[in-house]
Amino acid sequence: MSVPRNLKRMAAPAGMLAGVASAAWFRRSYLRWNASDAEVEDRLPGDDFLQVADLQATRAVTIKSPPDAVWPWLAQMGQGRGGLYSYDFLENLAGLDIHSADRIHPEWQDIKPGDRFHLAPDPSADLEVGLVDRGKALVLRVRPDSPPGPFDFSWAFVLRPQPDGTTRLLARERYAYRKWWTRVMVEAVEVASFIMSRRMLKGIKTRAEGTAQMPDEPIREFPG
Repeated sequence: MSVPRNLKRMAAPAGMLAGVASAAWFRRSYLRWNASDAEVEDRLPGDDFLQVADLQATRAVTIKSPPDAVWPWLAQMGQGRGGLYSYDFLENLAGLDIHSADRIHPEWQDIKPGDRFHLAPDPSADLEVGLVDRGKALVLRVRPDSPPGPFDFSWAFVLRPQPDGTTRLLARERYAYRKWWTRVMVEAVEVASFIMSRRMLKGIKTRAEGTAQMPDEPIREFPG
């Protein structure tokens, strides 16, 4: 039995529409992984570094520890310090020389605004510590003295205590584009950022909860 010609004509547009809808759903998911509607919409510390953001990603995880137990892991982050608690082997394939710590180092706890935050051995990749609110928020940003790049950027880590004694850790990235072509680059980067950030949040969760190895249990996702 042959397929009616009008159905054949409809098949291609329908397939394209389904593909676009799937891509839109995936993009929405990785830009707000495990974050509630309220968390996505809330204004967070560091948002004022970029008054207008062309792209914003907010991701979150619940940690079964109070903020004071989570903060030391944030304070010591960075290349040459506590690492980023993500996929070290992937970062090191890119020559970043990242080695994530599995214990709190007292010598790396003194972090303050204006400090350089190393992402790689190359100092040109450094960010600046823009805000430190101990036990509550750490915000990184593009160094004001850096040569203008294709975008401005801020990266916030916010700790919110919960009534049951747990902590919500929110990680927010904000981008302000400076070039017309920056959007294409950042959209591609954000897929990789989602993979690495998800692992980072789980890595911080595991360490702050005092678990010896990475958890395999699924993390509950918020709808949307």
